[in-house]
Amino acid sequence: MSALNHETAVKTQYASSANLSTRMSIHAKYSTNQQGFGNWIAAHYPVSKGMSVLELGCGTGASWLNQREIIDACSRIILTDFSEGMLAKAKETLQPYPHIEYAVVDIQHIPYSDQSFDLIIANMMLYHVPDIAKALSEVRRVLRKGGTFCCATYGENGIMEYLAGLFREYGVTEEANHTFTLQNGRKQLQAFFSAVERYDYEDSLEVTDVNDLVDYIASLAGMSSLRALPRETILKVLNAASVDGVLKVPKEYGLFLSR
Repeated sequence: MSALNHETAVKTQYASSANLSTRMSIHAKYSTNQQGFGNWIAAHYPVSKGMSVLELGCGTGASWLNQREIIDACSRIILTDFSEGMLAKAKETLQPYPHIEYAVVDIQHIPYSDQSFDLIIANMMLYHVPDIAKALSEVRRVLRKGGTFCCATYGENGIMEYLAGLFREYGVTEEANHTFTLQNGRKQLQAFFSAVERYDYEDSLEVTDVNDLVDYIASLAGMSSLRALPRETILKVLNAASVDGVLKVPKEYGLFLSR
């Protein structure tokens, strides 16, 4: 896919928060790790009084809802997204924190001065970026000396791969975007940062109502061959894979801290 077509696809997929909210809801409802991925990520942020924070690809902003301690420690927080629709939702979500700033930003062209931020965050979004090297170069430019870049992502053995295996006999192929994963992210980051650490989040889904998983599938930008199947077919396969009314789905998520 060309960079222009990719940009159009991402804008369409994230024009509003609806699809993202559908995907987030299944994790909230069925995840076996009760800490929550957002809370786990935030626990890795190096917090210091007066720090300046930039988030790229903030989505709905929901990951900040329970992070008052971090928010109060910061002298400045700027939440950005490629989508105006997402930013509108983030502002609505985070009304209790009026001092948070918002801006539409493309990570490939960050409109801030060199060495402006102590912590830069880009969670679950780098795999959408057409030119990841350019994006990481920009992050490095605006990160202060001694600062930290946190980027969460998925692995190559998670939900999408599991679903592709379940529906292989129907011609479904795995279409997951593997441009920036837990498996290949470190090498890409090491081209710009001297120290890169990987942390893995242990989790899975135990789905008791497979209708929710069908809705999740319908919200995806990829997996077109799976989304093209009739809902009844998808339900039949998911129910057949369930044991005692529970469908166990593997997840592979984690993050990199770069300095």
